Amino acid sequence: HQDLEAMTLAREQRRFKQMVAGEYADLIYNGLWFTSFREDLEAYVESSQRFVSGTVRVKLFKGSCQVVGRKSPYSLYRHDLATYDKGDVFDQSASPGFIHIWGLPARTQAEVQGKKKKEGSK
Repeated sequence: HQDLEAMTLAREQRRFKQMVAGEYADLIYNGLWFTSFREDLEAYVESSQRFVSGTVRVKLFKGSCQVVGRKSPYSLYRHDLATYDKGDVFDQSASPGFIHIWGLPARTQAEVQGKKKKEGSK
């Protein structure tokens, strides 16, 4: 199931679902089963699972289980966007601007806090 989630949920959904799972476990442990909070958590999980569907092939061997294939009609993975060959859908000319903007917070932190670190080590 987690392999299908990895294909069909956005990164933020997967991360939040992990937090919800922890809260749900705490809720049960603390005896809060009959609360609206449990219903709220379940509503998120139910909503997030609406596109988690597909087929997972596994290999069973000597007591172990290994995923060897997976597919889903709702997969967010697109080969034509994941490769960078000529003629693919991804516009490679967008890369430099994206890299510049995405790296701006890290560059700013290095400039501001890197100076302080250097000054403090003198």
